[in-house]
Amino acid sequence: MEDRLIGDQTTFYSKAEHYWKEVPPTVDGMLGGYGSISNIDINGSTKFLQKFLGEGQGKTGTGCALDCGAGIGRITKRLLLPLFRTVDLVDVTQEFLDKARSYLGEEAKRVENYFCCGLQDFQPQPERYDVIWIQWVIGHLTDDHLVEFLRRCRSGLRPNGLIVVKDNVAFEGIIPDDVDSSVCRDLNVLHRLVSRAGLNIICEEQQQNFPEEIYQVHTLALR
Repeated sequence: MEDRLIGDQTTFYSKAEHYWKEVPPTVDGMLGGYGSISNIDINGSTKFLQKFLGEGQGKTGTGCALDCGAGIGRITKRLLLPLFRTVDLVDVTQEFLDKARSYLGEEAKRVENYFCCGLQDFQPQPERYDVIWIQWVIGHLTDDHLVEFLRRCRSGLRPNGLIVVKDNVAFEGIIPDDVDSSVCRDLNVLHRLVSRAGLNIICEEQQQNFPEEIYQVHTLALR
């Protein structure tokens, strides 16, 4: 099913890279014209993430986080830097990472690495991260590449570390988007891919108060 929708993998990835190179490096650009939802998104993510952070048995540390598909650093600035000592960013578009250095302002000094790389090729450093945050980007990976990336992320976690996937969810099946060269998967498909990667879902929530005309957005905590 997915192979038929995506077609040639090389074209699937190169079309997405070209799309993002034409997008302005702004919050509105990162959110496809829905910059107005940024506060709601960040508030929901903060409440979700804070449930797992802290000290003590089973709690996730606050040393270092990785922002995947980071763009100009919207999530790094508003969610991760307030909660973690240091943050790394990875994105396929160099212009976005260049913009992040100024967008993050004074707090940019706590960003240790800006990796320019597609997630299908990215290798997180083993046992470096307390949290790996993956938002609005898994649709740019094929099923197999997503599974492989999640496996690599698992090896990049510190003890009690957490992978968080926050993304659009289709009502049924897999919906292709030819404009940005991505797919939107339903929850059943996403759950199967998470399982293939050897990860367990320890918490799952639907983001509330988003506009009705956009896809539902779900947040999954994995380890």
